[in-house]
Amino acid sequence: MTEIVDLAERLVAIPSHEDETAAGDAIEEWLRSETDARVERDDVGNVLAYTGAIDDPRATSLALIGHHDVVPPTERQTTGDDATGKYVVERRDGRLYGRGAADMKGAVAACMLAFRDAEPPAGRELAFASFVGEELGGTGARHAIENGFRPDHAVVAEGSTNYSKPGVTDVVVAHKGRRASTLVADGVSAHASEPESGENAVYRACDAIDVVRDLDAPETEVLGEPVFGSIAVTEIDGGDTWNVIPDRCEVTIDERTVPGERASLERTESVDGVEWSVDQDLPPMGCSDDAFADAALDVARSVHADLGLDRPEHVTKPHATDAGWLAEAGTACVVCGASEPGEAHTDTESVSIAVVKRCRAIYRGIAERSW
Repeated sequence: MTEIVDLAERLVAIPSHEDETAAGDAIEEWLRSETDARVERDDVGNVLAYTGAIDDPRATSLALIGHHDVVPPTERQTTGDDATGKYVVERRDGRLYGRGAADMKGAVAACMLAFRDAEPPAGRELAFASFVGEELGGTGARHAIENGFRPDHAVVAEGSTNYSKPGVTDVVVAHKGRRASTLVADGVSAHASEPESGENAVYRACDAIDVVRDLDAPETEVLGEPVFGSIAVTEIDGGDTWNVIPDRCEVTIDERTVPGERASLERTESVDGVEWSVDQDLPPMGCSDDAFADAALDVARSVHADLGLDRPEHVTKPHATDAGWLAEAGTACVVCGASEPGEAHTDTESVSIAVVKRCRAIYRGIAERSW
């Protein structure tokens, strides 16, 4: 079974941290040559393909979802040769090393092969999508959704391996989102020798921070799995010089959100001179279809049993993924993939070849399963 490793290695070798075009070209060309699917490339570079009951208006749809953009590589992960423009890829000790191997071109290769080989049940449209811009806040996924890509169900192939226990690929039924926001406290400057002549913006910011500290972090439960959010002040910037009362202070807040819940950060505006604004809001995901989540887990358990491995479980994930955007648009999602905690975005990034092969079997099994 070298086909999947060869495909994953080919994808990993293609630089896609600044421009995803070449990686998208490779995926598109492979789909056109290896499948009879309807293949599309939208105007931002997403690669989409459809097979099964495409023209049946009564059909339900399932999508296998990945992304082919990556974070910038380190020096050791590049050839340093502008003529070839390749990332360094290495097979060693049962793993594939290289930028994007774990996040997430190994899983994209597994999705592509599962999409090609699956025989979906009657009345199901099977889709494949590899998005651009996931590392930049889901720009590709949002573009596709805005232009009508809204499958009924989706398997998002982000990492879920080694979550419940070592050596298993679990099925994620919920993950946190991230809301980044800023508090701006305005004051009135004055000479520091006469502080009563001004209004200290840092003091106002501290009063607002006290409000943040007293807030309850969001929490919820999805399919019996608890999901706990968090709130943290991560930056504070105020004042220009030692002898002037500051007239402005900015505070950065990192909030990890959960499905259906947000902290009441608007309460900070009860402090005079303080305004709160949201800079980024990556949505959380909670699977909205219990039967689909159970079917995905049954398939994963069957694949593991055939390989003599421990049973996977329903779990939650701490990181936001494109599943959040899809879930917000009405798609019932699970996350299931080869990447393990601590691998993505590192200078030694790698993925287990055995787990990539396992994911291929899981994706195909879900694509062929009824629920």
